[in-house]
Amino acid sequence: MSSSRSRGRITGRGRIIENDCGGRGALIELDRAAHSPIFPDVGTFRSGHLAQGVALHADTILWRKLDQPGHEAARLVHHAPFWQLGGTAVFAHGRQPCRLEYQVVCDAGWRTLHAKVAGWIGTQQVKVELYTDTARRWIINGQQSPAVAGCVDLDLAFSPSTNTIPIRRLSLNQGERAEVRAAWLSFPALTLEPLVQTYVRTGESSYHYESSGGDFATDLEVGSAGLVLRYPPLWESDPARSP
Repeated sequence: MSSSRSRGRITGRGRIIENDCGGRGALIELDRAAHSPIFPDVGTFRSGHLAQGVALHADTILWRKLDQPGHEAARLVHHAPFWQLGGTAVFAHGRQPCRLEYQVVCDAGWRTLHAKVAGWIGTQQVKVELYTDTARRWIINGQQSPAVAGCVDLDLAFSPSTNTIPIRRLSLNQGERAEVRAAWLSFPALTLEPLVQTYVRTGESSYHYESSGGDFATDLEVGSAGLVLRYPPLWESDPARSP
């Protein structure tokens, strides 16, 4: 494991477009007085770079799938006051190769604002765009999804990245428990469904996680940025090394 950090000053207001999914990304206004919090490195890599006069700090991680061939690389960036989670997953499903890029944008309180997923599953090209409004109504590819109305968090079925969203939003103390109802983007159907999830913080860097009324349960290990390091029996971080 290696890490590097560079610093820069915010020199006024900036506008940044992220383009992690091969199309137009989220247009973010950066406030002059805002700054990114600094998290110590725990199993992830932190990088900093200067873009249009604005200091950006990113946590990145590489996961290896445990149940089938595949890897995923993800990046968590703070464009104050927004949080952006983006990544690329390459894996096998039903003897078919899959490649999915995603981007999720949350507000300062880690409430999901919008997201997109693009790529292919076997020979099928897929593209999904999601939006929520202030009343927590969800729209997927231009159509309302009343089944997940009121949900705050988005959960991508094919990725461990979105567990970071409720972990950061809830900010549980050790011993505390919380139940959430997430908008779950299923795979491979890529439809939105409600999914009740329970998080119990069992240690400084560990959580007990359950979903579907306890039909699925596991113990998560997370880094201080909230990115999952171990998610048995599905994923674990695969530490990269600098050349």
